[in-house]
Amino acid sequence: MNFLDILKSALLGIVQGITEWFPVSSTGHMILFNEFIHLRLRKDFLDLFLVLIQLASIFAVVFLYFRRLNPLKRSKGKIRLKKDTMVLWSKIIVGCLPLVLGAALDDFVHEKLYNSLTVSITLIFYGLVFIAIEKSQKKPLLKKTDQVDYKTAFLVGLFQILAIVPGTSRSGATIIGALALGFTRTLATEFSFFLAIPTMFGASFYKTLKYILKFGLDFSLPEILILLVGFASSFIVSVFSIKFFTGYIKKKSFSLFGYYRIVLGVFLIFYFFALRSVLT
Repeated sequence: MNFLDILKSALLGIVQGITEWFPVSSTGHMILFNEFIHLRLRKDFLDLFLVLIQLASIFAVVFLYFRRLNPLKRSKGKIRLKKDTMVLWSKIIVGCLPLVLGAALDDFVHEKLYNSLTVSITLIFYGLVFIAIEKSQKKPLLKKTDQVDYKTAFLVGLFQILAIVPGTSRSGATIIGALALGFTRTLATEFSFFLAIPTMFGASFYKTLKYILKFGLDFSLPEILILLVGFASSFIVSVFSIKFFTGYIKKKSFSLFGYYRIVLGVFLIFYFFALRSVLT
């Protein structure tokens, strides 16, 4: 383990910080980058690293939306609950309930579908869905979170289950579901971000706790540096990515991301099933 490994951890953090929030599949990009950028780490530590840089992305959402999502406010020297924020959180929780079913299928999907072919197909398929849904998009009915009822929040959460299939993109699946249900692009994007907080915090906490119980916290100095650098780069890039994405969507459609997914999916198929065999 050397300086080059620390540099690679920063690069992977950057990739995570961009692809987690754009609807282009962070898994697909991690598979591609892992093909060319090999961190010389033990398998269990690499898994922990990937979990922590994902967690850093979530901290970026909390950082940017803290005032809006903080249910507490000071009023005349007292701390009170903000009713509208508590209602929003209750809708977020309802939207995350379908993930119970997704969690039950996670091990099966990871064993059977976690491969480059699945990622390539889902990249292309949902790329086509994004293009189709943008072309058929009607005038949106829902522009603010207080217009989203509990039933609609739950239905968006059902779309989030699709993301257990690698290459789908968690943000992509929820945005597609929200658009189909009449959300504006901006609201669909923000609601996707909000759903990610309990979803990814829960998954990251579970995986981190599982690692600690099995291996403890006995890290070497280079390993600590790799974790810190990856976490920091993922957090910083996530902040800028979220700001850019929300600004972009106010003026443009999701079609560009659809075309990008298709190009990436075709490239992955070409590389893994044709070019790599020639190169090796």
